[in-house]
Amino acid sequence: MNPQAKLLSITSLLLGSTITITSNHWVMAWTGLEINTLAILPLISKSHHPRAIEAATKYFLVQAAASALLLFSSMTNAWYIGQWDITQLTHPTSCLLLTAAISIKLGMVPFHFWFPEILQGTSLTTGLLLATALKFPPITLLLLTSPSLNPTLLTTMAVASAALGGWAGLNQTQTRKILAFS
Repeated sequence: MNPQAKLLSITSLLLGSTITITSNHWVMAWTGLEINTLAILPLISKSHHPRAIEAATKYFLVQAAASALLLFSSMTNAWYIGQWDITQLTHPTSCLLLTAAISIKLGMVPFHFWFPEILQGTSLTTGLLLATALKFPPITLLLLTSPSLNPTLLTTMAVASAALGGWAGLNQTQTRKILAFS
């Protein structure tokens, strides 16, 4: 990959994460998440291997669906309460949709099936970025909205993710899939 293109991708990842983490408006948070999605795609598909192209396509489709769900959740909340502020999430349907969107972005159970397949098609460095750095913005949104979200649902999904990840990781022989489940 061209060094300038790689620098642009890494800079865009930092910019997208910073925008999402520091925003208090839903549209800006969504914009940062979309910048992250578009910035990681060249890094996933840089080897031009069919498996890498498949992983990039799957990643794009899953993240676009989750971003659309997040935007729909914020629009529904803004429609009912008239606020686009992240901390003003009060409508129950919006809270449930946001929980689903963030769970998809994080790869939590029951929305986890995309993550091992994508990590299998990437390099280890890109997989490290996918498994760590790109999880910070959705986790920040989860923390900002946590007073409004259902704690029982979040706890159930967290425990299920830990249990299923450990159990499914035992059944794998490929390093990237073991890392994805861990």
